[in-house]
Amino acid sequence: MTKNHNPGVDKNLQNVVKDLNQVKAGSFHAKQIQQDVNDRRHQDDMNHNE
Repeated sequence: MTKNHNPGVDKNLQNVVKDLNQVKAGSFHAKQIQQDVNDRRHQDDMNHNE
């Protein structure tokens, strides 16, 4: 289990804010961002199955 260095902050909301703060620059960049999200979800799923 990971240590929560800031107990009052939701990690999921931090990720949403980080994603919203990104500047969108065309469909290619949007696909790269979506693939990063998918990769992160897949890795998270694999970590929970261990």
